[in-house]
Amino acid sequence: MKIIQFVKQELKGWNKFEIIGFILVVSIILSTAISVKDSPAAVINAICGILYTIIAGKGKISCYFFGLAGSAGYVYLSFHNALWGNLLLYLLYYIPMQIVGIFKWRKHLNSETKEIVKTKLSKSELIKLTSVSFIGCFTAIVLLHNFQDSHPVIDGVTTALSIVGMYLTVKRCIEQWIIWMFVNGLSAIMWINLVIHGTKAYSTVIMWSVYFVLAIYFYKKWKKELHS
Repeated sequence: MKIIQFVKQELKGWNKFEIIGFILVVSIILSTAISVKDSPAAVINAICGILYTIIAGKGKISCYFFGLAGSAGYVYLSFHNALWGNLLLYLLYYIPMQIVGIFKWRKHLNSETKEIVKTKLSKSELIKLTSVSFIGCFTAIVLLHNFQDSHPVIDGVTTALSIVGMYLTVKRCIEQWIIWMFVNGLSAIMWINLVIHGTKAYSTVIMWSVYFVLAIYFYKKWKKELHS
């Protein structure tokens, strides 16, 4: 009974636009996967990843369960496409941080809505994080180039910014969505290029494109909530 109540609580707050949008995107992913014989890992990763993003945008702790499932699929895809930066990012950082996020978010839930209390960075924190982001991107690009990564620049930037983005997600900061806009847009471009050159990961392209739209959508929603 507790599990059923938990599921009902986590699914509260979805509006018609979000429900219809999710069903439409999943339908596109599945129909595309069947028609082009897409990788099963790409399909699982895409659906779980989109669910994670939507539920995280709503501030629900259950997002991390879908995040863990999606991350496992993305590790597999990254390994088979020589995206070593993304592989290490998900395996050594994303998965552990999502587990940390479960416990961190539990401490900052609104007692009535069961959603996290949103926050934003101070000016000094924003300056420090911006500096760290630039240094991280440069370092990642150089390292991945030396390890013969297939896309060292985009993979390096998305890897470094994703570390920052996940950190901000766990901290419940609105600035995470700005980071995710950059990461998701660049990742979509990277996977489009891989698909053009023969990789069967159409679902992954759709996933990153949807992520990009969701980052804009939830940034606006969080901004409105923080200013209300």
